[in-house]
Amino acid sequence: MLRRQIGRKFESLRRAAGLTMEQAAEQLDRARATLHRIENGAEHVRYRQADVQQMLDLYGASVEDGELLLAMTAATRENKNWWHDYIGSGLPRWFQLYIGLESAASRIRQYESELVPGLLQTRAYAEQVFRMPGGAVDTTATDEQQRAVQLRVERQALLTRFAAPQLSVIINEAVLRRPVGSATIMTDQLHQILKAAELPNVTVQVLTFSAGLHAGAMAGAFSILEFPEDGSTRESEPPVAYLEAATGAIYLDKPHETAAYRAIWADMAGRALNDSRSKSLIQDVAEEYARA
Repeated sequence: MLRRQIGRKFESLRRAAGLTMEQAAEQLDRARATLHRIENGAEHVRYRQADVQQMLDLYGASVEDGELLLAMTAATRENKNWWHDYIGSGLPRWFQLYIGLESAASRIRQYESELVPGLLQTRAYAEQVFRMPGGAVDTTATDEQQRAVQLRVERQALLTRFAAPQLSVIINEAVLRRPVGSATIMTDQLHQILKAAELPNVTVQVLTFSAGLHAGAMAGAFSILEFPEDGSTRESEPPVAYLEAATGAIYLDKPHETAAYRAIWADMAGRALNDSRSKSLIQDVAEEYARA
């Protein structure tokens, strides 16, 4: 979050100075790709004070903007987020940004068509998810898989922390019906969803098969993250729509992009069972697994 805010401020200063990214890179004697990473809040960028001051001088930053950016960039050198221990082992670099945004969000909306959302998964269910296709385990990757599972479990502390975000989840009925592991694992998993749904900041809706065609059918799984307001009642960070694939992720933060996903969400939320009926269905399916 901090790095994204730094990036937007540097971009704003550069544009106010009338410089393209190419022109700024040439005058700073830096690669354009480096400036691109800075302005996009890349996690691995290191802000040396001399480099920051050089950019501030080139952009003609005011004393106030200069002091603010020097303080903000210094904070990135001092702070280490808890998930950094997982980098390179269970945490792809493209997922780091999502973890940071998730930790800073005030509201998270997630739609899942195939799996229980990570914030609601039991450890046993997560272990099944991280197994290789077909249920075979790649023994050379077991340690990495376990670290990925541990990361997923530790992320769930987000839901019970002070000032926890509001989590709204819509899951396809297929998520409940498709066995992931044994019947016992599924029984425990569905009970875990019900337990989480009792938290005041968590709501779960089920989009049943009978809902028919819905806006999310073509969109696939996605998350919408919104952030706290600053002192001027504006969001401290633009909303972000997040889409994940097997080898990377897409972050969409342009107003028309997030508006499109909000519209998709609204359509699905209107078609899904309400909170009470969703809980009843989840409980019924859990009992079916328990009897299996």
